[in-house]
Amino acid sequence: MSTNVSLYFAAVNIGCANPAGLADFWAKVLGLPAIPGVTAPEVRTVGTTDQGSRPQMVFHPAPEAERVVGGFVPTLQTEHHDEEVDRLTGLGAELVNKAYLPPIRLTVFADPEGNRFQLATFAPE
Repeated sequence: MSTNVSLYFAAVNIGCANPAGLADFWAKVLGLPAIPGVTAPEVRTVGTTDQGSRPQMVFHPAPEAERVVGGFVPTLQTEHHDEEVDRLTGLGAELVNKAYLPPIRLTVFADPEGNRFQLATFAPE
């Protein structure tokens, strides 16, 4: 197997009812600006596609049938779990579930449109 990999995770595309509102939510969660996308006026993005940066989140309008909860659940990592739980719920995230799967402390949320995401903290046993 070759070790010369030229790919990187550039973007996550999220179909939603309110691209501007959901991009604003995720921009606040990640501490990044939400900006207009380049493909259409109603598209919004958070982050960039620069190699070495975090993946860009692209929010685009989608009919309800395309917004069905799928198998993709983003995971955010932090060393300040309790503080981030409070901050995320204060931004409008709904706490769905909590678990401790040694060595990972995991909290599952739903964003304002019901899309699941997770907050993880690696804790020594």
